[in-house]
Amino acid sequence: MTAAAEPTFQQAMEITAQWLALWEQGELSDEVLADRVAELVASRDGARGFFVVSLAGDCPLMDRLPETLLMQLRLAGEGVVDLSARNLAMSTAMALHHQRAGDSSQQGASERVQARCTELLRSLEPQAVKERLEILLAATAGQGEDVAFLDRWGYDAEQRSSIAAAIEAVAES
Repeated sequence: MTAAAEPTFQQAMEITAQWLALWEQGELSDEVLADRVAELVASRDGARGFFVVSLAGDCPLMDRLPETLLMQLRLAGEGVVDLSARNLAMSTAMALHHQRAGDSSQQGASERVQARCTELLRSLEPQAVKERLEILLAATAGQGEDVAFLDRWGYDAEQRSSIAAAIEAVAES
């Protein structure tokens, strides 16, 4: 995709949903999907749209990532690592929020996103993941550049503690 052809966040979500449906129906190979996703995640909005749909949706793609797609996500670099780390934090905090509200269905959905993020982060470039998660972990203790990210979403002490535990779980295999 050229800079002029970069999708909006909304377009990226719609494109991803179409591709995942075709992939699930066997009409799109792992290799073609990987190439298309590589183009999509080259832009921030494209990557955001891809992850919103693929992490939260019912499609099993993120539960059994094809090696060709995983390779493209690794090649996409820090942007993918950053979004994966942020999605780990947000899904972890939301799982606790839904648990408190007694919404077991939404809690389960958030926990599924959390598990998918954990596995994805374990599969991406280890040094980039380590560095990104250390910054996020410091923020859960009130230090560093990600404090503003956690503050913006209004995460409380218990949610931040859960995020820290989720970060530490990435390192455990």
